[in-house]
Amino acid sequence: MSKPEINKCLYPIFLSCIILGLFIFSFLSTAFSNQEGVTKQYKKAVQKMDRAGQVNAETQVPKNIVRVLDEDQGGHFFTEARKSEIKRFRCSSCHNDKMVSIQGAADLSHADIKVVHGGKEKPLSCNTCHSTEDRDFLTTGKDTRIDPDHVYQMCGQCHFRQKKDWIGGAHGKRIIFWSGERVVMNCTSCHNPHSPRFAERWPKTYSVPLK
Repeated sequence: MSKPEINKCLYPIFLSCIILGLFIFSFLSTAFSNQEGVTKQYKKAVQKMDRAGQVNAETQVPKNIVRVLDEDQGGHFFTEARKSEIKRFRCSSCHNDKMVSIQGAADLSHADIKVVHGGKEKPLSCNTCHSTEDRDFLTTGKDTRIDPDHVYQMCGQCHFRQKKDWIGGAHGKRIIFWSGERVVMNCTSCHNPHSPRFAERWPKTYSVPLK
């Protein structure tokens, strides 16, 4: 039995398809060989960008701030200064080096301050944080003076995990937008240093209230 013969009229069509495919392949190869890579095109575009009319989106840094003595992963950052927010600062305007023995002196002079800090087992007192040598400064467990503007150093002695998160940006709020210098709230911007625990409360909700 003889093999079926391919219709002779299909040969010209088949040959034309091959020639057309070779032509397209040759054209595309030449076109892409003359193009630069994406990286080179990006660099050239950046170099040619006209920045004359560029708008600076950075927010002005607040004036009442101090540079934090610690650094985060991006370098230095700033926090709110707190001394200007203390109504009865400087403490040395009333307290001097001469100790006066008066029973209940703290209750008489600072009756509006209630210390609820440290728990029932080890409650804190005034002199736990306030220096007895220099009333205008806070103190650490190692008798190191701390400026009230850098109160985060005081809080970080016990709340070291929160301080680590604060430095990294997970704890505390940012004051200005993300562009420009990083400026964050200080510990006492939100927490009352004498009673730092927030009262329990329900989270805010925007859902329709139940009837």
